[in-house]
Amino acid sequence: MREQIGAYLRALARGGASPHTCRAYAADLDQFAAFLERRSGPAEGPVRLEAVDPLAVRAFVAARLQAGDARRTVARKLAAVRGLFQACCREGLLRANPARVVPSPRGPQRLPRYLTVDEAAQLLSGPAGTTPEALRDYALFELAYSSGLRVGELTGLDVPALDLDEGLVRVLGKGRKERVVPLGSRAVAALRAYLARRAELAPGRGGGSAALFRNRGGGRLTARSVARRLAAALARAGLAGRITPHGLRHSFATHLLDAGADLRAIQEMLGHARLSTTQRYTHLHLDRLMEVYDRAHPRA
Repeated sequence: MREQIGAYLRALARGGASPHTCRAYAADLDQFAAFLERRSGPAEGPVRLEAVDPLAVRAFVAARLQAGDARRTVARKLAAVRGLFQACCREGLLRANPARVVPSPRGPQRLPRYLTVDEAAQLLSGPAGTTPEALRDYALFELAYSSGLRVGELTGLDVPALDLDEGLVRVLGKGRKERVVPLGSRAVAALRAYLARRAELAPGRGGGSAALFRNRGGGRLTARSVARRLAAALARAGLAGRITPHGLRHSFATHLLDAGADLRAIQEMLGHARLSTTQRYTHLHLDRLMEVYDRAHPRA
């Protein structure tokens, strides 16, 4: 089984799955294999694929829930297991997927956290200074809010992906799918100011890498660094703890929907494969409408 897990993870990477997904699935499947090995005992030897049945998969799901894993996390682990067995079925190693009949644990639907329009304006009132790092951070947050990019898409951008004259950015999203997203005028201005000082983040390195958002050594800014920089900016704006970097993406979608944007257009800009993923913003929008109704209507 562990050999097949390795082959499946390599196929995922070749197929364009993000490094984050590959890391998460590797940990999930290692945990699943270890669970089966403990369950069968050392006398049984390595776990064979054909020996795994739906009851074993259900037992794994139950064990993770009892261990305190969040339902959403367990659902992801089950998705990894389903993917593994589905790949085995395609290759003719198994006749049926034992994980297909195991339902995913369902938890309460949580709406994404986002900034209000006033809070977004407060956060993006201007750079925190004139240093290259301050200009970089401001351009980073303006771009995230302007175009609704995922944090991995932001850190993966190279300079040639920008077309500031046309106000567009070319993004390589999940599954290595490319899309073109508009840039707001303030994001364009912030990016121009940062690009004028970008080379200072790689002194003595011949211009450094092609990464748009560089760290002090000239390398690519990481997702963890983005989270730290945003936390600092939120604290300065008096909004500490309000959102994560992904919250800027939620704010982008929510504010577009509030202003009457078409749901299909928002789906295209966000790079969602399914409209149902984008439709959760409709629920958010309706909840806000109900709050206004309950507060304002005389007979609510």
